Amino acid sequence: MDADEIKELFNDGVQAMRMNYYPPCPEPDMVIGFSPHFDADALTILFQLDETDGLQVRKDGKWVPIKPLPNAFVVNIGDIMEIVSNGIYRSIEHRAVANSTKQRLSIATFYNSKLDSELGPALSLIGPNNPAIFQRIPLEKYLKEFFARKLDGKAYLDFMRIKSNEEHEN
Repeated sequence: MDADEIKELFNDGVQAMRMNYYPPCPEPDMVIGFSPHFDADALTILFQLDETDGLQVRKDGKWVPIKPLPNAFVVNIGDIMEIVSNGIYRSIEHRAVANSTKQRLSIATFYNSKLDSELGPALSLIGPNNPAIFQRIPLEKYLKEFFARKLDGKAYLDFMRIKSNEEHEN
C-alpha cells in the first residue's frame, strides 16, 4: 500500500479507549464476558492488566485462549483494516469469557481513520487484476451503521462486500 495513502487516511484519526472489568464468576460456563464479535476499527490494542485468562480468538472454528503475558499488548486487526487492505489483512473474531476465581481487567484502545474520510480499499491496491471487493462509503456512515447493529459476527463487513453479478441475481 502506498505510504502517503495510509498516512492521509490515518493522520488525525480517531482514538477511543474502553476499560473492562470482569468479576470472578463461580459458574463461568453460564456467562459470556463479551459476546463473540469483530471490531469495527482499524486496530485494537489491548492491555490485560492483571494477567488473568479470558480473551479468546476463533481459529479454524475453535475458541483459542490468549495467554496474557506480563507487560505485553495484544493487537487485533479490525474490519476497517480488512476493508482498506482489500481483504489482505483479515479482522479477527474474539470474545471474553469469565474466570471462576479471579477478576479480569483490560484496557482496549481503538484506532480509526479520520471521521471525514472515505472508507474503502486503498486505491494503490486495486486495479484490473485486483478489483475492489468492498464498496466505498463515508467513514462516519460506516461507523453509525456498524454500531446500530448488534454484535453479530461479520454481518456488517459482509454488507460492505461488493456483490458479483451472480449474487445480485440470487
